[in-house]
Amino acid sequence: MNKFFSNVKKHYKYCVYQAKAELKAEIANSYLSWIWWILDPLFYMLIYTFVVVIVFKNNSPGFPVFVFIGLTAWDLFSRTVQKSVKTVKDNIGIINKLYIPKYIFLISKSFVFLFKFMISCALILILMLIFKVPYSLYMLNFPLIVITLCSVAFGTGTILLHFGVFIEDLSNVTAIMLRLLFYFSGIFYDIALRLPKPYSTCLLVFNPIASVIHQFRKAFFYRTAPNYILLGLWFTAGVCLTAIGVALIHKYEDSYAKIA
Repeated sequence: MNKFFSNVKKHYKYCVYQAKAELKAEIANSYLSWIWWILDPLFYMLIYTFVVVIVFKNNSPGFPVFVFIGLTAWDLFSRTVQKSVKTVKDNIGIINKLYIPKYIFLISKSFVFLFKFMISCALILILMLIFKVPYSLYMLNFPLIVITLCSVAFGTGTILLHFGVFIEDLSNVTAIMLRLLFYFSGIFYDIALRLPKPYSTCLLVFNPIASVIHQFRKAFFYRTAPNYILLGLWFTAGVCLTAIGVALIHKYEDSYAKIA
């Protein structure tokens, strides 16, 4: 891991530059420019809120806030994981010209997704005011929740980055698995309340994104302390996944250009 931190420090400016360039490119030919970064998650929330409130008749107070918290956490996780599979192939032109540790490209992408995540989090605070969901001191746990979410997403991403070079269909498989995981992560329902005890406990303990979303909602929506032990365990799991993924990349990255 010493080599990993050394490389991140060395290429940090490149990560930031590349992330800024991608964000600028996204809005270069758009009439609404950066406003899409706000509208996109809002429309996403409205669609799912409409389905649950109108179709399934769920009129719980502050429900749009509840949904938006889940969507915000899910979006950061799913984008990082999905994009990681094709990281090497998407940057093969640069890889063929100069040496950059391959996870640097994933870190750069993660900065883009994290930037959009923070915009969505600002929107959560505004929606809490609109729908009269009180603020609380438990919201100060936000950094712990974000660090845990990022560690799991990035750790999973590094492993998929490696295997994505060798397995052509991994992108399709990942998309299917993410779609399945979406419905088992409680994005628009409370797992603890909607599912029987054995199943809800199992999902909240062994499904990382469901666990993080639940802790996020406890701090922001339910105004209670998150489960620090569970956050610590998933952060540790994320670090372990990162260590495994980075080790695989360091060992095999010389062959990536030949295969990709």
